[in-house]
Amino acid sequence: MIDPASRTSSVSFAPAPGAAPLPRMVLAQAGMELRVLLRNGEQLLLTMVIPVLLLVGFSMTSLIDIGGGSRVDFLAPGVIALAVMSTAFTGQAIGTGFERRYGVLKRLGATPLSRFGLLGAKTLAVLAVQVVQITLLSAVALTLGWSPRGGLTGALACALVILLATAAFSSLALLMAGTLRAEATLAAANLVYVVLLGLGGVVFPIDRYPDAVRPFLEALPITALADGLRSVLTEGAGLPLAPLLVLAVWAVAGSLLASRLFRWE
Repeated sequence: MIDPASRTSSVSFAPAPGAAPLPRMVLAQAGMELRVLLRNGEQLLLTMVIPVLLLVGFSMTSLIDIGGGSRVDFLAPGVIALAVMSTAFTGQAIGTGFERRYGVLKRLGATPLSRFGLLGAKTLAVLAVQVVQITLLSAVALTLGWSPRGGLTGALACALVILLATAAFSSLALLMAGTLRAEATLAAANLVYVVLLGLGGVVFPIDRYPDAVRPFLEALPITALADGLRSVLTEGAGLPLAPLLVLAVWAVAGSLLASRLFRWE
């Protein structure tokens, strides 16, 4: 019969305290971020309901002049771009701003999760929501008669544009939420949403604006995203290099500024 004392003494415990690998921390944080997004009714209204209403309303009426061609073919890429911005920028900026105000980010700052890891986790959660958004909007647009072009190659090009735009919008959202007060972030994020809805080529063609302001509008990330999607899905073009360059500049600049200026409290 084995002596319990000798069996216990033969087993050695070797705890290994330390942080989990960065990918595991990022995935865990991304799961939490996704659950918070899906539980927020106002967030779902902003990211799901409003884009669908805009797509249906403007496609079925003649309130805007798109200069000929199918109305839904012009509007669908722009509304998808708006949905991407609403999740990656507006909703994320507001949510993160209030997390910072209530001390959630302060507690995260005491963990091994870095600012880069937090940005990555939030971006992954946003991408998961965007899959649902794009699927829903595409189904509605197809019902309205949308005829996207590009095939599989076009879909891959659009995925690249959306990924880069999400990185740009997420970094800008964290920059705003990490430097402004929560109330200021709420007001500023909603103001930017409304302004870019009108000026970013989402529902109104850019060529309707004066020549003097058009270069500034084309340099906006929402305009680059809408133009990139529209050139592939509506015009059947290849990889949209100019929009990708604009989005890359915004993503790099926003990430650098957010990593330096973001405050946990």
